[in-house]
Amino acid sequence: MYIGQAAQRSGTTVKSIRHYESIGLLPAARRQGKYRIYDQHSVDLLMFIKCARQLGFRLKELQSVFAGHQGPQLPWEQAHQVIASKKQEIAERIAALSQQHSQLVEFENSLEHSRRDCPLNSL
Repeated sequence: MYIGQAAQRSGTTVKSIRHYESIGLLPAARRQGKYRIYDQHSVDLLMFIKCARQLGFRLKELQSVFAGHQGPQLPWEQAHQVIASKKQEIAERIAALSQQHSQLVEFENSLEHSRRDCPLNSL
């Protein structure tokens, strides 16, 4: 199938496909004259990439999954490692945001307390 059909089937864009090829995330398509020809494996990879991007993975992270990968099977072991790392990163961000939220609540309460005790209420 041509690049437009691969983009449509995978839910990506032609521009994204070309970019993924240029950075080595997607293997170069075989050529038929000046046209790129994609197979179902390419579409499956594009759908995997799109799903991973929607889950917050950066292209650099995905490149580490596919680095040196050859063949029709997805590199599941590398994918599991990157997923575990992403989960840890998210857990750390959640903890930091929770702490920030608590600090904001405390700050807000101290402001309210100071405002009530202030003799210059008219300001």
